[in-house]
Amino acid sequence: MNTLSLPCPAKINLFLHITGQRDDGYHELQTLFQLLDYGDTLHLQGRADDELRFLTPLTGVSDDNNLILRAARLLREHVQRPLGANIGLDKRLPMGGGIGGGSSDAASTLLGLNHIWQLGLGLDELAELGLSLGADVPVFIHGHTAWAEGIGEKLRPLDTPGYWYLVLRPDCEVSTAEIFCHEQLTRNASPIKIAAFLEGATGNSCQNLVRKLYPDVDKALNWLDQFAPAKLTGTGSCVFASFDSKSAAEAVLAQKPASTSGFVAKGVNLSPLHKTLSTV
Repeated sequence: MNTLSLPCPAKINLFLHITGQRDDGYHELQTLFQLLDYGDTLHLQGRADDELRFLTPLTGVSDDNNLILRAARLLREHVQRPLGANIGLDKRLPMGGGIGGGSSDAASTLLGLNHIWQLGLGLDELAELGLSLGADVPVFIHGHTAWAEGIGEKLRPLDTPGYWYLVLRPDCEVSTAEIFCHEQLTRNASPIKIAAFLEGATGNSCQNLVRKLYPDVDKALNWLDQFAPAKLTGTGSCVFASFDSKSAAEAVLAQKPASTSGFVAKGVNLSPLHKTLSTV
């Protein structure tokens, strides 16, 4: 049967403004999703039967909460065909880090199985399916660094400079639900134009609250800020800073506190996933 190995790239939020809250509880936001050339690797193999087998269980994640399996089941239900696959994952991106690991895995699953199962679904249709799994999934489906509004699903592709990013993960996992439900979360940030962002109007509506609730995140931001302006991505727990060269970022990574993990990656405009799919 057909087999595919696909990248599941990380993202960081170069800024995040929460501008309001809808009646259904979802938050309106503005952000810039910056894709990175670093992430998980998904392995897919078609099956002759209708079984979906996940071969690399994730610690603490049940099948019902596994976004990869949920994506595969959702796609199969959408096309109403008895299709199967073996699925494996080389996991490098931390869970609960705010860098889109689960969403990226789900997107690669939808795109990869669409190819293996020869379904012929377009990106818009797959992105609509993906949105039901998470607000970050559509940006990975469309595969381009993008300005996002709505709940994160209204995307406008945007080219950014190819900076190098040092991403650090403190020894904690931040609950996105906790942050978005917290009474002290700032929900009335003023919307900005892309031009304002390019002129330096950046910030993260979640950062002050996360720093208060998670001292390890606060420590990581303070440490990284010695070398370059440090920011929180999404609701965290990962923090990041940009550098002009890989060597500069790696020099700082080499000094990181023992209580943190991290990696260096380059910001890219086109997803490594889509580059790979274009060759198969």
